[in-house]
Amino acid sequence: MIKYILWDIDKTLLDFDYAEFYSLKECFEKFNVGQLTDERFAIYREINRKYWKVLERQEMDKKEMLENRFIEFFTLYNIDTSIAFEFNEEYQKCIGKYVKFIKNAEETVKEFKDKYKQYAVTNGTLVAQRKKLKKSGLYTLLDDSFISEEIGFDKPNKDFFDVVMEKIGSHNLDEYIIIGDSLTSDIQGGINIGIKTCWFNPNCKENSENIKPDYEIKDLSEVKMILDNLI
Repeated sequence: MIKYILWDIDKTLLDFDYAEFYSLKECFEKFNVGQLTDERFAIYREINRKYWKVLERQEMDKKEMLENRFIEFFTLYNIDTSIAFEFNEEYQKCIGKYVKFIKNAEETVKEFKDKYKQYAVTNGTLVAQRKKLKKSGLYTLLDDSFISEEIGFDKPNKDFFDVVMEKIGSHNLDEYIIIGDSLTSDIQGGINIGIKTCWFNPNCKENSENIKPDYEIKDLSEVKMILDNLI
């Protein structure tokens, strides 16, 4: 029987694409590095995805990864790379204030509030995620939040989930399910620890990874039916 729901935050409960665009736009204006065109935004997103995969494979620490993605991006457009550290620091502050729920996310979390214990599990930075959780109201809706910078490990590392379970107070794997948009972070992390996994795939992306979730959904309202069947 499921008692504990582990929610990813970005692109699962909160609209990260929205926050990413407007945060970058604000930082571009503040640092006077030109206009954030659709082309530049698309290229940045590809670079950013690449570096998060590097982090998941534990090939680079987070501080280095966050700065290096901007160094690579700035190099493409002849922007002074010496501002990368300061730019990232400002970006982390900005991205926490642009909050927008994914369709049916807030309603689903509220519906489950009295039936399950719900927790945020995120690899996002401490400054950004704390701000998002507070501004969105998730701090009060969820029972607790686990941010990788505080835990000391990133998803999908098994050690991350060991710490989460220790803090929750249950190591009964049958009592947990993780719900997230990332196969390589959320779903692989759930598989690594041995709990149920639910892949949130609203855009029906092809699963090109050798990672098989227990469940796949397009809308968060589908979670209720899954949990009802697990009772």
